[in-house]
Amino acid sequence: MPHLVILYTANLDAVLDMPGLCRDLADAMLAVRDEAGAPVFPPGGTRVLAYPAPHFAVGDGGAAGRAAGAGKTGLASADPGEYGFMYLNLRMARGRSAATQKRAGDALLAAARTRLDAVMARRHIGLTLQVDEGAEVYDAKHSTLP
Repeated sequence: MPHLVILYTANLDAVLDMPGLCRDLADAMLAVRDEAGAPVFPPGGTRVLAYPAPHFAVGDGGAAGRAAGAGKTGLASADPGEYGFMYLNLRMARGRSAATQKRAGDALLAAARTRLDAVMARRHIGLTLQVDEGAEVYDAKHSTLP
């Protein structure tokens, strides 16, 4: 733990460097510090996993975006009108302050936006980020990672 799981519509693969985004998000997590300045997440336990959804339906499939036209939405004329979506879920162990949880969320949102804002200027894309605290019933680990 922590794990950042990204679920996204597969149409984003053509317009976004997903491995680069994963690396940026992992680096953002590793840079988060608590109130005392200590790292919040251990390097060996920090994981970012991205899963494309090859089959999806988002909203009305892009009909409203196409009907609005590029001028009304502010998007470039190259927008195909199809929607994309990305859901980021950070799950961390209990015990971190609300301020630290917010700091982690803010860092991840900033890192995601660094990659996504340029794409979102040309395409209709939704982005959701949630931070959850683990409520483990059973938690086992086996690892040789530092």
